Amino acid sequence: MWRIMALFVSLVFMATIGLVHSTPRVPCYFIFGDSLSDVGNNNNLNTKAKANYPPYGIDFPGGVPTGRFSNGLNFVDRIAELLGFEEYIPPYSTAKLNEIVKGVNYASGAAGIRSETGQHLGDRISLDRQLANHLNTITKLTLMGKGFMLNKCLYTVNMGSNDFINNYFLPQHYRSSSVYNPEQYAEVLIRQYSRQLKKLYAFGARKVAVFGAGSIGCTLAEIYMHGTNGSLCVDSINNAAILFNQKLISLVDRLNSKLPAAQFTYINSISSDTGSAIVDNTCCKLREDFQCQESENVCDERGNYIFWDGFHTTEMANIATAEKAFNAIDANIVHPMNINMLLSTNNVAFINKTVATNYVSSSK
Repeated sequence: MWRIMALFVSLVFMATIGLVHSTPRVPCYFIFGDSLSDVGNNNNLNTKAKANYPPYGIDFPGGVPTGRFSNGLNFVDRIAELLGFEEYIPPYSTAKLNEIVKGVNYASGAAGIRSETGQHLGDRISLDRQLANHLNTITKLTLMGKGFMLNKCLYTVNMGSNDFINNYFLPQHYRSSSVYNPEQYAEVLIRQYSRQLKKLYAFGARKVAVFGAGSIGCTLAEIYMHGTNGSLCVDSINNAAILFNQKLISLVDRLNSKLPAAQFTYINSISSDTGSAIVDNTCCKLREDFQCQESENVCDERGNYIFWDGFHTTEMANIATAEKAFNAIDANIVHPMNINMLLSTNNVAFINKTVATNYVSSSK
């Protein structure tokens, strides 16, 4: 219990210092991703992948469901706080013209790098479509005379997890596992991801934090569906995600070395330190698709749980993910640097030096 209380005190303190900026660290924050970042873009889509009903949002300000796949904040909300924004970044689906100046959230539940990923659940906004939406935003900003600031903004991208759990490891819906082995599939994903990240760069992005695939084989939904054969998690799924992440680190290094003024960094989303938090049960009661049953009772000690529903983490875990991304110095977690450092340097030579140092350290 004392470990949980210590974490709570730490998070409250960090929340306080995260909001003291009178001016945000960056003029704008653009968010691309899947359900871990979605703040409501799926609400009006014809899809099963939506979270605009209670008990989702029970701990969000006002206690209302917004489309976030959590009991409260997701990790990009906490990053927005740490950046000094007084309000959370709005979803593209409802963002008003006067709001897009501070950034837009394009993330969509069930979306992936590949356009077909998640299609068995219904409509979703793939990364290619998110980039097309961003181009529309850029056009509006340019007409407003604000296009000049795009290279000063922060961009976060979390993609790839659904390309495994809502594509490769669902052979009843997708052919990818019969066409590629895990190594080949990771390479196919990285080649497409490379083109997409280069397009984001061409649109003006320079400071980009790319989140790797998480411990998706440890989500309770995957454990329930696939079994673990005596392991704690579904090893085959986690091993496939690790292959992808290894290639993603190399991609980040290539982008930094080949694209002028590019400042990409990789964030490791896999966490093995859950402390005394509950990892073998969800906080809400589950539907057959492992999302929360509507309007059912939920656990009381939500700060003690890692998983909110079968796939998604609680606000407590989301805040921890964001603060790790923002402040970690461990080269196994951030490569070549954390978001705080990313925002503090315009020295590309320094970034390339950090890449080399981290590479040497990890090779020992």
